[in-house]
Amino acid sequence: MPTTGIAARSASMSARYRADIDGLRTLAIVLVVVYHVWLGRVSGGVDVFLMVSAFLLTGSLARRAVDGTPLALGSFWSRRFRRLVPAAAVTLLGVLGAAYAFMPPTQWPRIWTETLASLFYVENWQLAFSEVDYYARDSAETSPLQHFWSLSIQGQVFLLWPVLIGLVALLFHRRRHLIRPALIVVFLAVFAWSLWFSIVETRDAQAFAYFDTRTRLWEFAAGSLLALLLPFIRLHTVVRAVIGWAGLAGIILCGIVLDVRGGFPGYLALWPVLCTAAVIISGAAPTRAGPAGLLASKPLSSLSSDAYALYLVHWPILVMWMVVSETDRIGVLEGIAVIALSLIAARVLSRCVERPLRGPSRTDRATALRGIAVVAASVILVAGATGGWRWSEQNRAAEFAASAVDSDYPGATQVEVSLDIASSDAPMIPGPTELDSEWAAVGPACAGRFEPSAAVLDGSCNQSPDVEEAGTRILVIGDSHAQQLSAPLIALSEDRDLAVLTLLRGGCTVGLLEESRNASQESCEPWVRASLDYAAEIRPDAVYIVVTRADADEPERLLDGIEEAVESLRAADIPVIGVRDNPRFSFDMYECAVDDSQTCAVPREEVLAEENPASAFSDVITMVDFTPWLCPWDMCQATIGNIAVYIDDNHLSRTYARTLAPFLDRILAESTQVALPSA
Repeated sequence: MPTTGIAARSASMSARYRADIDGLRTLAIVLVVVYHVWLGRVSGGVDVFLMVSAFLLTGSLARRAVDGTPLALGSFWSRRFRRLVPAAAVTLLGVLGAAYAFMPPTQWPRIWTETLASLFYVENWQLAFSEVDYYARDSAETSPLQHFWSLSIQGQVFLLWPVLIGLVALLFHRRRHLIRPALIVVFLAVFAWSLWFSIVETRDAQAFAYFDTRTRLWEFAAGSLLALLLPFIRLHTVVRAVIGWAGLAGIILCGIVLDVRGGFPGYLALWPVLCTAAVIISGAAPTRAGPAGLLASKPLSSLSSDAYALYLVHWPILVMWMVVSETDRIGVLEGIAVIALSLIAARVLSRCVERPLRGPSRTDRATALRGIAVVAASVILVAGATGGWRWSEQNRAAEFAASAVDSDYPGATQVEVSLDIASSDAPMIPGPTELDSEWAAVGPACAGRFEPSAAVLDGSCNQSPDVEEAGTRILVIGDSHAQQLSAPLIALSEDRDLAVLTLLRGGCTVGLLEESRNASQESCEPWVRASLDYAAEIRPDAVYIVVTRADADEPERLLDGIEEAVESLRAADIPVIGVRDNPRFSFDMYECAVDDSQTCAVPREEVLAEENPASAFSDVITMVDFTPWLCPWDMCQATIGNIAVYIDDNHLSRTYARTLAPFLDRILAESTQVALPSA
């Protein structure tokens, strides 16, 4: 059914090219760049960009659907990603090269993972799960690919939105006059649900919510609703001018007034969304009083064709500049240099890659196939380069492991035995790209009679494969420090009639009154109490726990509430092995160890108490103190016996911790409370 009357005039009006919207999109990117470079803040420009993208996408597809023109989604996706993917691929290849040249090898695994995540438009989810993953050792480091999170969400919407519009068009293909109202209902529902979800998740888990696709859909839905309703909005010229300038001012000031990075995307994100809507509405009809003229002016229009490329390249250039200059802030002149380099790189990328490969706007089959071929070639090139680099590093590590001589890697044994390895040219282990495999692990998830019944313990229990048949069972409870400090116990269990079970949760110690250091868990107390109940239920031969807390800037102390936890275990007649915490440092010990120019040793008294705070428990529990082998001769070392002692600023490496096994065996053998089976 053809559109008639005012609807036809409105539809025609909404279809015209608007240079001010191009300018608005360019302004959003410029704000992102300026805020990143000089203010060290998030501007809210990305929210503007997302909404404008949805406005243009929905306006184009909705008009085709209402007019009865085939949507040709295959051709649409081919054209869209043919424009986006090649430039992104070149950027990703540039980041790979820069990372190899300038970034430490410890960061390479993250670069590999995030390159593939960015290539396949899932970088936002990669970052979201890293934010709440206690074991993501490098999540606090700035990634040169972090900005791909918004492009990933946009790519996902470019797949989802056409499907939604296509389904509505198919459903009402005989009543096309109902397509626009139906789309309004659909996007209104998406807007309402996603905004509610965004507010709730931002309140409960803001770090995850910031990158969550679901918390951002309402911003796209707002752009879609504006595209559908704009033809029917009629405002006086003066009103349009006022709201336009107010909206533009709000967009520019958003990142200064609001904590965009720490408070978005809940209800606070309504600020840039409503401001963007105001600017778009203001320019919907010709007026000299509003900001449309400014947005369509030559300075912004000259940058509009490079806006996407500028967004792609500015962040990697900024991050690499800071890596090379070893700073987290740059001055005015350095900022000018970064922006100049970004503008040059953006112009080269858009002129040499984006435009030549964009292809014609035709929707024929041959054009679509060529678009698919361009995208496929880009994906293969980046995936191949990433996979090849990763494979070469893994192959090198495997070859070294096969040729390594045990005598070159005595680890903790060197402390007590006079070993001359100073002349050894064996490299330090573990290698920089192997740190993700340095977490101690005992075996599969607990099953059968050892599977916890408490829901709060789900996902935190693991067991030795032979736990059912073993004559002796020891249960480890605690956080990531308990996990790493259990490595010598696990090593002992491998050739004895001994099984190890672990109840581990990052950031949750056995101290009942300790605060949670796990971003995904507000309080650890329910988990700790359930763990103690589990111990009483399965009655292991001993429970292995860390009982102190060492800090880089605070005195070592007993865990808050550890007395109650120990008393609970003793009341159940379960022997307790109490382990002293290992030191924590104010810098990354592993990064220091791989840098020959640095001195890494730290005096023991700076990071540990002179006397073990748990000595008061010595009459009721078996005390284990690995300090003599972590800080020999009263100096806490980064490497001992050619093995890195730590993988970061506070976690022992599994490789070194396993060399503590003979000393743990000796300590327990001297104990009158816990006896391990002989080898």
